[in-house]
Amino acid sequence: MIKRINDVLAGWKMTIIGGIFLLASFILPRVGYQKGEYLAWACVVICGLPLLYLAIYRIIHNKGVSKISSALLISMAMIAAILINDLFAAGEVAFIMELGALLEDMTTNRAKKGLKNLVALSPESGRVIENGKEKIVLVSEIRKGDIVRIIPGETIPVDGIILHGETSVDQSIMTGESIPVDKCEGETVFSGTINRFGSIDIEATKVGNDSSLQKLIRMVEDAGKNQAPTQRIADKWASWLVPVALLIAVAAYFFTGDIVRAVTVMVVFCPCALVLATPTAIMAAIGQATKHGVIIKSGEALEKMGKVDIIAFDKTGTLTYGKLIVSDIIPISSNIDDIQLLKIAASAEKRSEHPLAKAIFQRACDENIDLFDDAGFKMTSGRGICSVINNVNYYLGNERFIKENNISINKEALQILNKLREQGKASVIVSNDIEVVGIIALSDTIRPESKDTLMRLSKMGTKAILLTGDNRKAAEYFSSKIGIDEIRADLLPEDKVNSIFELKKTHKVSMVGDGVNDAPALKTADVGIAMGAMGSDIAVEAADVALMTDDIAMLPYLKWLSVMTIKTIKGAITLSMCINFIAVTLSVLGVLNPTTGALVHNAGSCFVVLLAALLYDRKYR
Repeated sequence: MIKRINDVLAGWKMTIIGGIFLLASFILPRVGYQKGEYLAWACVVICGLPLLYLAIYRIIHNKGVSKISSALLISMAMIAAILINDLFAAGEVAFIMELGALLEDMTTNRAKKGLKNLVALSPESGRVIENGKEKIVLVSEIRKGDIVRIIPGETIPVDGIILHGETSVDQSIMTGESIPVDKCEGETVFSGTINRFGSIDIEATKVGNDSSLQKLIRMVEDAGKNQAPTQRIADKWASWLVPVALLIAVAAYFFTGDIVRAVTVMVVFCPCALVLATPTAIMAAIGQATKHGVIIKSGEALEKMGKVDIIAFDKTGTLTYGKLIVSDIIPISSNIDDIQLLKIAASAEKRSEHPLAKAIFQRACDENIDLFDDAGFKMTSGRGICSVINNVNYYLGNERFIKENNISINKEALQILNKLREQGKASVIVSNDIEVVGIIALSDTIRPESKDTLMRLSKMGTKAILLTGDNRKAAEYFSSKIGIDEIRADLLPEDKVNSIFELKKTHKVSMVGDGVNDAPALKTADVGIAMGAMGSDIAVEAADVALMTDDIAMLPYLKWLSVMTIKTIKGAITLSMCINFIAVTLSVLGVLNPTTGALVHNAGSCFVVLLAALLYDRKYR
């Protein structure tokens, strides 16, 4: 009951009413109605009781010095002002403190706007197809493997793979893409995205709390829970400033004999601006990052990122897309060209489920090549396949498979294979019963933004290091393409962890990765950054930051945001301490009274909160 009354009094509506009474108590005595000053009591009750409640609650429930809070000092100052019959000062202290708290809530709520938008995107129901019939059920009732139909304009309720239909999907909430993405059978759609045009049937793959949208919501909810070290320091300062304020107030009264000066010291010494500086800036920064698809799980990670001077990158899935494509089509026999070689290889591989086979088949489809009919297909697990095309036996696989079928590999082919191996590429040898006719090489694709991102990080004083499980020569070839000087290759997961430990001895280290094998290193680094869209759930959970758009170009932005946040915090703390020092000096000298002292001090508190609000909309350049 008491808490409910307190919550009502602490809201915007009652605070404004209290402010109106306070204003009336200031104006009416000056126009001849002296009893009007008693209207300030309404403001004292409305705005002062929530502060008194908070102060008492912390004394009872908090431990140690945290019992002493800014609310306690404000309550003491308010009571002292009442005792010297300065009702307006008492009301003003309570009103402006309450106003500052509401401004903090407003900044925090604005910073959480992205989370509210995400929650609002969660549909309540979906269309499930059972025995050919459509029925509408709650989203919580949809199970993995269910067939779900989404008509144009509806929000997709669960993650899934399209079984029937084609459409365009607005997935800006997940990827930041402003243009709808075309989707066809076999492609993945995400919960919370909007089906814009065609009707589609999907097979549910991730439902409930496992869906992409719910995972994103949970990470944003967790973002503000971990307090940063600077925040805890500020809270400690708030605790010891209270006894300091009391000592100075007692000293001022002892040397001047003026109780008004002592009360004024207590009014202006409140450390609320100091306490507000960090949490409001942290929440504003987390909110801004969410708008850009960067989920920061803690204020501590945000602060540490500004001090990072080395970023260690995993290769596959971070600096590259983690998807194999055909990179080289190399005919060796004089009787075949690259189009014919691709046509034979794709025709032979079209029934294979191997990733290399799928990449070759996809390349032929992309080039609209009409494939041969194969008369036979046989796979040897882990080595290769045999297929009959136009009455000719073709063998596709690795060197061991080709040799097992009594086909020699000439010197030219061996040289090509060695060169491709040094470049970190996978090779599929294509041969007939007589000779090797060609080689098809496949490789991962470098993200086009990788090189520019590393250059921008370098200009910000941050060095890039490659930590990879690839062999040394392949890693060196890749590094030469992207511009990384320091390489650590042939690493197992534990080797990556050891490398991070070694680097942390002399540097602040961030690790960027996407796979399960990166999770230990992500957890070990000062700041772990996971590729949130395509990365494994384990990697995302282990990391401090998730890039939900998988755009590593956000790394310089993240570094900039961290630096700006720290500057904002330090600037706000410096400002609040300077205001307090000047106000206390003027209070002891008798220049300020409780009324003007409260105005000066609490105006500074509001200014600190507004600084954080400006950080939310600050533009990255």
